[in-house]
Amino acid sequence: MSHFFSNQISIIKHLEELNIGKPSLAVQNKTITELDEHCIDFIQKSPFVVLSTSNKAGKCDASPRGDERGFVLVLDNKHLVLPERPGNKRMDSIHNILSNPQIGLLFTIPGVEETLRIAGKAYIINDSKLLKKMAVNGRSPQLGIGVEVEECFIHCAKAFKRSKLWDCSSWIQEEERPNAAAILVDHIKMKELTLEIIKENLKESYLKRLY
Repeated sequence: MSHFFSNQISIIKHLEELNIGKPSLAVQNKTITELDEHCIDFIQKSPFVVLSTSNKAGKCDASPRGDERGFVLVLDNKHLVLPERPGNKRMDSIHNILSNPQIGLLFTIPGVEETLRIAGKAYIINDSKLLKKMAVNGRSPQLGIGVEVEECFIHCAKAFKRSKLWDCSSWIQEEERPNAAAILVDHIKMKELTLEIIKENLKESYLKRLY
């Protein structure tokens, strides 16, 4: 355990002694075990989902996935498929799922402050018939992540309200925003990869290798 943090809570008893309280009956009841018409509608209108996985050792990863709204294919009220689009080839999520199939999904819709949370079991699939349904510009994803839904519920909007995420008046100005190319130069530390080269590489990747 890290000695950097003092007053650590390490057992449930100590957590309960804080008297934070327990979830209301409504909160307990809102979790359902399959996709109903509301969940399906939410997924079909969502262009962005965060995919949460961990390997058998417990090492976690959260990966953003985005596309045109409705890019996640709903098969029925217990099963859906996410396309595995071209990326950096690390395939952290894929490796984690092969080690530990449990998965978490957080769906968002721009302008909507509530989110949809789904937990279940994941499968790596290369079913050409299914993958063809998620083709873009004539190109099907090489792999898909199938999900068997175990639970889902709507998460309240407090985090989005606190962060003012969808309020553009709260956004920082462009000149203040982190510069991805500059960050990569410092992190990669390869002399041949200058700031300008990395900028061009990113630009080419975003223009030509989205699908």
